[in-house]
Amino acid sequence: MLQGIARLAIAAPRRIIGVALLVFLAAAVFGIPVAKSLSPGGFQDPGSESARAIKVLTDKFGQSGQQMLILVTAPAGASSEAARRVGTDVVGQLQRSPLVYNVTSPWTGPPQASGDLVSTDGKSGLIVVNIKGGENNAQQNAQTLADEIVHDRDGVTVRAGGSAMEYAQINEQNQDDLLVMEAIAIPLSFLVLVWVFGGLLAAALPMALGALAVVGSMSVLRLVTFTTEVSIFALNLSTAMGLALAIDYTLLIISRYRDELAEGSDPDEALIRTMATSGRTVLFSATTVALSMAATVAFPMYFLKSFAYAGVATVAFVATASIVITPAAIVLLGPRLDAWDVRRLIRRILGRPEPVHKPVQQLFWYRSTKFVMRRWLPMGVAVVALLALLGLPFLSVKWGFPDDRVLPHTASAHQVGDQLRKDFAHDLAMAVPVVVPDARGLTPADFDGYAADLSRVPDVSSVSAPGGTFVGGTKVGPPAGAAGFADGSAFLTVNSTAPLFSQASDSQLNRLRQVAGPAGRSVEMAGVAQVNRDSVDAVTDRLPLVLGLMAVITLVLLFLLTGSVVLPVKALVCNVLSLSAAFGALVWIFQDGHLGALGTTPSGTLVANMPVLLFCIAFGLSMDYEVFLVARIREYWLVSGAARPATPSPAEAHSANDESVALGVARTGRVITAAALVMSMSFAALIAAHVSFMRMFGLGLTLAVAADATLVRMILVPAFMHVMGSWNWWAPKPLAWLHERFGISEGAAVQHGARTTGRCDEPAITAALTGKG
Repeated sequence: MLQGIARLAIAAPRRIIGVALLVFLAAAVFGIPVAKSLSPGGFQDPGSESARAIKVLTDKFGQSGQQMLILVTAPAGASSEAARRVGTDVVGQLQRSPLVYNVTSPWTGPPQASGDLVSTDGKSGLIVVNIKGGENNAQQNAQTLADEIVHDRDGVTVRAGGSAMEYAQINEQNQDDLLVMEAIAIPLSFLVLVWVFGGLLAAALPMALGALAVVGSMSVLRLVTFTTEVSIFALNLSTAMGLALAIDYTLLIISRYRDELAEGSDPDEALIRTMATSGRTVLFSATTVALSMAATVAFPMYFLKSFAYAGVATVAFVATASIVITPAAIVLLGPRLDAWDVRRLIRRILGRPEPVHKPVQQLFWYRSTKFVMRRWLPMGVAVVALLALLGLPFLSVKWGFPDDRVLPHTASAHQVGDQLRKDFAHDLAMAVPVVVPDARGLTPADFDGYAADLSRVPDVSSVSAPGGTFVGGTKVGPPAGAAGFADGSAFLTVNSTAPLFSQASDSQLNRLRQVAGPAGRSVEMAGVAQVNRDSVDAVTDRLPLVLGLMAVITLVLLFLLTGSVVLPVKALVCNVLSLSAAFGALVWIFQDGHLGALGTTPSGTLVANMPVLLFCIAFGLSMDYEVFLVARIREYWLVSGAARPATPSPAEAHSANDESVALGVARTGRVITAAALVMSMSFAALIAAHVSFMRMFGLGLTLAVAADATLVRMILVPAFMHVMGSWNWWAPKPLAWLHERFGISEGAAVQHGARTTGRCDEPAITAALTGKG
């Protein structure tokens, strides 16, 4: 098939490019409007206890899962005439809005409930707004209300916060940061590509393929939105993965094509051999990455499911474009593939001579690999120790979900959150609403007894029940917070002093759950602490399944590629080492607050969704590099003859293995390093993001890609493969037979090419086997 595609590209390159342009235009017209159909939510498990409780609170009591909090601060105090006038004016506008269920404030509510809505210094009053729209639209509604209503007036400061406003500002800040990132990363990436590819036209090719993959994935996402919710963050993944993989695959194909030309092939023969070898690697790598990304569909939150849709669609488009459009572009450009070579211009300016083609044994990557294999023990042990040491902090990771502290201090939601934690007796974010879904037949005494028992739980400051407020088991007055009966259900509010995301908060939820419901009825809890627990549990409970799927996919596909059971296990171990090192650094910096948390506010947890997403992307890219490297090494191993039944002596086989490793690294080291450099620049631009978990995401990906492309691929892999020798290619006889029947290997295509052309790729292999190398 791949050789047929190459012949088609030779015969009709203009038609292929023309069809690609039509596909691009159609995909752009259909796909670009998808942003209007995507949702900003998807962080909560829709089948969780907190989701069920929030639905009852919203449908029957007008208590939304995401509230908007408006802080009104006056120098003369919240009871001053100026504060009262501004506060009542804001409340009036909110009550008239169709986006609002209800509003509570210290100026318009009952006196017994107003005390908790005034700061301890008396200067600020808090307006609590229950917003319509649910998880998907509450944020947009909050932003609309803030734009219309929240502004300073008459010397009174008005600020908007609360969970709905937090997510609205997170989404807005992310969009701004990503625009800045793209404005920095794309030009810099293009400059590096110009240097790596050796020409403006060649460098533009992966950018064009990446653009096609992005609009193609947008079209797929729009089709998916017709049947289910899709997260708006999926667009970010499409952009990052589309450009990254387009660079990887195009660089691999063009580099192999140039190698074939340098070894004496004519252009047509070089292209056919390139597609039969590197084209096969691209398809194999794309399959591995796509199946790894598809595993995230096992999570219940559509935020993570969306990355499966976007990842698979993007990989499919970029792989198809790489094996169809790239050979057509190579044929169409011909010698102009190297046109506008900036490196040549710079050499002329500096008076440097043109580079001379060097034998592979003189290349840096060949010599460095030989150096590593001669000193495999100290270098291998040092790298393993370094990665393990960096990964140690990951053992103390604490998962959480974002609150206002992920935003910069200049964001109003962060300012309101800080003031609530510091200046108010009860932080509403720490409250735990308790829902009784079936309250029919219950008496006020049943609720009073239940509320009294809840109020005795440690770190509970008070409980507001339908019949009154309870403190320490005693009724102290009428209800001073949200509580009530409606349509056969009831709810109470537990006011807590346990800090969010702390051990005290987690223990408190357990103790609240141990209190028997009123008259033995079942209860369900909501609130930030319970939503956080349910969402984290949804991720961690399914994480073993997702990781297991990814491991099985990796083992099976790498076995089909290599025919070995050793190399797939090695690949998994190396990936775990490099990724755990990156995650350990994230825990040490962003959870524990070292290095000033890189300018962010540590909350003592890592946002649970982001490491999962980071792992899937980094794992996919790592397997990308693994396939590039191992496929080329196996190609040389098969050509060497050491894998054939008439096996040479153990010493000769070991020498052939080492030579194959050195040649494979020499031919792919530059490709992997260049691709990793470009991607690291793109990911590193995210470190400038103002939302802490995006800064964490950018640093984590940069560290993972850099560690994998350098320490793992260039040191650990050669050291390990040198130690194992010919055992690298071992498999039990039943599996060896299975691989002969169903395996996928570039070696067959290479050997076929050697027979038809009468040449062997690397005479150095033969020299190594005869002891002359």
